[in-house]
Amino acid sequence: MVFVAATRDGDEQLLAGLRDEDAARLKDALAFVRAAYAGKTVPTGQDAMAFSRGVALSLASLKTDVDTRLAGLLFELTSLEPTAAEQIEPRFGKEVADMVAGIRQLMRLHEGNFVQQENSKSKSNAASQLETLRKMTLAMATDMRVVLVRLTSRLTTLRFFAEQKLENDMTLRYARESFDLYAPLANRLGIWQLKWELEDLSFRFSEPANYKRVARMLEEKRAERESFVEDAIARLKAELAAAGIRAEVYGRPKHLYSIWNKMQGKDIDFSRLHDVRAFRVIVDDLKSCYAVLSIVHNIWTPVPEEYDDYIARPKSNGYQSLHTVVEAEDGRTLEVQVRTQEMHHFAEYGVAAHWRYKEGSGAASDESYDEKIAWLRQLLAWKSEMVDVVVSHEDTERQWVQQLKAASINDRIYVLTPQGRLIELTMGATPIDFAYQLHSNIGHRCRGAKINGVMVPLNTQLKNGQTVEILTAKGEAAASGMAGPSRDWLSDGYSSSPRTRAKIRAWFNAIEEAETLAHGRAVLEKTLQREGRTSVNLEDLAHKLGFPKLEDFLLAVGNERFSLRLVEQALHADDPNRQQAPSPDESVLPRKSRASSVTQGAKSGILVLGTEGLLTQMASCCKPAPPDPIVGFITRGKGISIHRASCKNLSQMLLRAPERIMQTTWGSQNSDTVYPVDVFVLAMDRQGLLRDISDIFLREKINVIGVSTRSSKGQATMSFTGEISSTAQLQRALGVIREVKGVLEVRRS
Repeated sequence: MVFVAATRDGDEQLLAGLRDEDAARLKDALAFVRAAYAGKTVPTGQDAMAFSRGVALSLASLKTDVDTRLAGLLFELTSLEPTAAEQIEPRFGKEVADMVAGIRQLMRLHEGNFVQQENSKSKSNAASQLETLRKMTLAMATDMRVVLVRLTSRLTTLRFFAEQKLENDMTLRYARESFDLYAPLANRLGIWQLKWELEDLSFRFSEPANYKRVARMLEEKRAERESFVEDAIARLKAELAAAGIRAEVYGRPKHLYSIWNKMQGKDIDFSRLHDVRAFRVIVDDLKSCYAVLSIVHNIWTPVPEEYDDYIARPKSNGYQSLHTVVEAEDGRTLEVQVRTQEMHHFAEYGVAAHWRYKEGSGAASDESYDEKIAWLRQLLAWKSEMVDVVVSHEDTERQWVQQLKAASINDRIYVLTPQGRLIELTMGATPIDFAYQLHSNIGHRCRGAKINGVMVPLNTQLKNGQTVEILTAKGEAAASGMAGPSRDWLSDGYSSSPRTRAKIRAWFNAIEEAETLAHGRAVLEKTLQREGRTSVNLEDLAHKLGFPKLEDFLLAVGNERFSLRLVEQALHADDPNRQQAPSPDESVLPRKSRASSVTQGAKSGILVLGTEGLLTQMASCCKPAPPDPIVGFITRGKGISIHRASCKNLSQMLLRAPERIMQTTWGSQNSDTVYPVDVFVLAMDRQGLLRDISDIFLREKINVIGVSTRSSKGQATMSFTGEISSTAQLQRALGVIREVKGVLEVRRS
């Protein structure tokens, strides 16, 4: 390969294809940077002016517009001559200044990030991060011409290393980065001349011995090989013309790295490579493909094992073409590819992601990403196919520039962790999305975020290239794994990702299910206690009632979707001594409360410390009443549930979610407000027992709103629900009930 060194000669190449006014702008820029770059070098040691001219010349060879060439000349000013850099926008326009800023951003980002990829302990993780970095390079360039400048600047640096015959740690690092990042990007964008040269130069510095070996083998018979291919092409063209087949026939230059890659991949020696001598035939239709193949096989002797019909059997990525290897009269082999224009277009630009095949990537295909790459390829190919003299095509030139500027891949953003790991997110993502992308547990424990070291609100939209740090819950809450998200995160602005919102909802659903399970277990245990069957195996009881798992049974009970009467019936189904409860008199039937009950919406008088105006409700599992010590617990959508401090359910919830506990106290109570409480009575069964106990409630002015009685083996089990204004009123009633004949035990449930 011939490496083209950038010199001060050849301004005509630099100005090629530009209108007079654009050429004048570029000449002005040349004079400007010569003074600014005088005596300065870029970090690689190359003269700053020579480097900038080299970049601009490479951009001119791609037939780019004047603003792109200006950006290539000027972007080093920002680091080498800040004073001169301030003149870029006033002198050359905002568009050029924006491009220069974009180029510098890419350069700074990759310098720091690529070291992280080299240090990665996991090869699969390193490969994934490199793929993300390639996407990030395209996504960060709001103007795709920035990527062209970045590619040509790297090529110019590698050319300088080759010219100076440098071989050190810096050249090796640049070669690896070019192999992993810049050559694949040039390949995806279809800029073959940049891809091949980037690969060959990188190969030269990363594996100098193998590079020299392949170069020597190619050079030994280069003239002879080129003459052979030219003669073969001329012969085939003559045969095609005689057969009336219209076709394009051109040689396929094999580059050093491509040859070495094939030797390694197929484990064959250079002498056995067939495609060192190769050309391609492009025809109009499918029928002509096989007609050309027949002519090729008539001219030369085919090698049977080297024939592949990818038209009849396309590759998995959709690639189609005829591949054959033939042998000339002197024994030398020649590879020929035949395809239609449509097949060629599909292979070069199609959404089949041909670049994935060429890179050997096993990554899953992202169809929308591939389509955008294909569109960028088409835009770049369109420009390269335009005639050099563009004065008469001013509208076409302007249209190309505008489309290329708007063609950035802008539905993804790429940000970094403090350790340099790249994270891909959707456009509009917030720190909360970032936290959940790292790990669900980090998302649940997220309490704050820093962007580039500065604290920001959690609903801040992230931008490409930012470094994001998540601050998580610490201490006992974090250790228990129960520090959780806020419901606010489900509202607009806190998350742009359905995946994030699904994880947040799953957390709250799990909490709600745990609470329902705890409530169901408490209700069931109370029922078993009341029925005197505390030794019953709950698993067996669940199966007996038709539930496959105990959890399903407890959820049904906790959600009040299963009648406790069915539980009672199942408990006593085989009890021959089962007796019916005595029929209560009308005087002890549950009565509707005349007072204002908290169960009917009356003010509870609860004060939540530090807040006001919060919805509160009395917990049904322990039924607190003044002046019981109480604690608040934040529930799902039902405000704050008030429990007695001694409540067993509360102690379980305290272990699982301590951050949801609220300090509460009793405020001033309305004299008309009453609170429901449960009273349990165990007594020797006798006639009139229920009436005696009911009379006590009546004398103590406790309104009974619920009664449940059971009698078994001479013992009566009774549960009362009464409405009281304070626990003092209840204690008086319990003291009197203990004195009733036959009462064995009386207590508040």
